[in-house]
Amino acid sequence: MANREELGIIRAARAGQAGAQLELGKLYLFGSAGLPKSLPTALHWLDRAAQQDCTEARALIGTHIPLDLVRQSGHPLAARYERADDHGVARTGLVLAQQQAGASPPAADPGPDAAAGSPSEPWPRRAADGAAAAAFSLLDQAWAAGRWDLYVQCALPLARALVQAAGGSQPPRVAPDEVRLVSRCARLLAGVQPGHAPADPADPDELRGLWELAAAGHDRHAQFAVGLWCARMEVDGKRVAAGAGAANFKKAIRWLTLAGEQGMAEAWYALSRIYIKPEFSQRNVADAQKYLERAAGMGLRDAQRECGNNAWRARREHENNDVRALYWLQQAAAQGCAQAAAALRKIAPRSAAPAYTDTGALVPRRELAARHPLLAARLELAAIFSLSRAEALLLDVAAADRGHCLVIDIRASYGRSKRRLVLVDTAQERQALDRIARLFDDVDGGPAGPEGNYRQRLYRLRTLVPELPAAAPDQRYDLAA
Repeated sequence: MANREELGIIRAARAGQAGAQLELGKLYLFGSAGLPKSLPTALHWLDRAAQQDCTEARALIGTHIPLDLVRQSGHPLAARYERADDHGVARTGLVLAQQQAGASPPAADPGPDAAAGSPSEPWPRRAADGAAAAAFSLLDQAWAAGRWDLYVQCALPLARALVQAAGGSQPPRVAPDEVRLVSRCARLLAGVQPGHAPADPADPDELRGLWELAAAGHDRHAQFAVGLWCARMEVDGKRVAAGAGAANFKKAIRWLTLAGEQGMAEAWYALSRIYIKPEFSQRNVADAQKYLERAAGMGLRDAQRECGNNAWRARREHENNDVRALYWLQQAAAQGCAQAAAALRKIAPRSAAPAYTDTGALVPRRELAARHPLLAARLELAAIFSLSRAEALLLDVAAADRGHCLVIDIRASYGRSKRRLVLVDTAQERQALDRIARLFDDVDGGPAGPEGNYRQRLYRLRTLVPELPAAAPDQRYDLAA
């Protein structure tokens, strides 16, 4: 039996007070000492409160009332609920659609509805209260499920209301959930969200309003977008279509720096494009390279490819620039960059494996490793990385290993040779190189070492493989003194 307080709530609810209808709906929704739990009755009172713009009542319907009951009740929003085939995402659509129905606040509040807030308070501010927390949580589920069309349909009206409220004489403070919602809507409208292509082109003015509101709320995607808009360019530095107005690089650098400091590699890449623009009054190639390498270090494929190309072009300024070029190009190629992969094939080609590395049945591999471990290791290295005979016998293994590649440089002993690079492509190659390099630790690889000079090494190899062909006239060695 209902107590005196519950009887008072029932009388007030029947009189049309939204706050009492909300409380009575809660009592029937969760049950109380005097009133039994009854979902149909709860839906009846919560729906009456929702019709008086009570956002908490809408959220409770969307989060606690089963789908079948909503269908049976003939709820006006059940049709939209039906169109979504995923249950969790459909619930998101119902809740947000219910909230959208109250996007325009009424002229006067019909009753003392504490959950709905004061009559003069805009609906988006009330939607950020605890009453709508469940709806924002369900929106996050819709986003995670990749239901882009449903997300835009349900969240865009709220985002527009937030932008409109922010344009007033006293713009309200935007909550983090609202900032995230506005940013996501802008990304979907702009077509920059992976896996989503908008059906219709977005209104530029509306899109800019969304970006600016989210950027003011410290959203990095929005800061990046606003920075590009201020610079009037794409992320790769290309100017946007004519008629966009003059660029403001000072503002662009501010917004892009804020986005980059929040971990957005594309922002650093865009900054590098600004600093090499001829029309930028503070053009600085060193700063451009600094930001480019920062973006590359954060894993941006285009920045890695450009870092590699820049280092390769500057290889004559510093000999190790080709090693840096190979590193960045290898990183870009690993992310599927066809241009970087093509450049790698030109910079570090690998020839066919030389025949001399296969000793065959003359000397079993174990016997060779036991009698001449260093020579066996050199032959294995040559077979893996397709080294010539001179390179295999003269290479300083420890000095050649640069982690991602081998620097083959025997010019000090073989005057006709050229410095070249060989990539370490696979984990198996890396493991074999580490094992071989350990054999040469604390070993003098020069002529005074245990392997002797080049003639002694070559004689030892020919002794083990008698049919080894003699060097062609154009391959004879010019030994250093």
